[in-house]
Amino acid sequence: MKIDSRTFGTSTVIAKNIGRITQIIGPVLDVTFSPGNMPNIYNSLIVKGQNTAGQKINVTCEVQQLLGNNKVRAVAMSATDGLMRGMQVIDTGAPLSVPVGEATLGRIFNVLGEPVDNLGPV
Repeated sequence: MKIDSRTFGTSTVIAKNIGRITQIIGPVLDVTFSPGNMPNIYNSLIVKGQNTAGQKINVTCEVQQLLGNNKVRAVAMSATDGLMRGMQVIDTGAPLSVPVGEATLGRIFNVLGEPVDNLGPV
């Protein structure tokens, strides 16, 4: 846990729900969390770290199934190259979301809501 003292001068405890990868099969990850801290179905999970070659990894996944025994099954939204068993996984506590509104009309986005049409940021 981390303590954040920037909120109006008072201390606020920020708890991160962290799990570990136990199995990787293609784009499918099995992740184990501590008892009582299971993410909800459709929650977004983030895997950050470095692979054995020292390249940065930033993979977003979506929980698809609760397996029992504190495990969930998630599907990666990008390549899983470089992921390894034991890597930390952070539960964002929210589902994937994308921008909406006038600025998005006629634009092309990937599954993570990032513009891919080379027209600049939204």
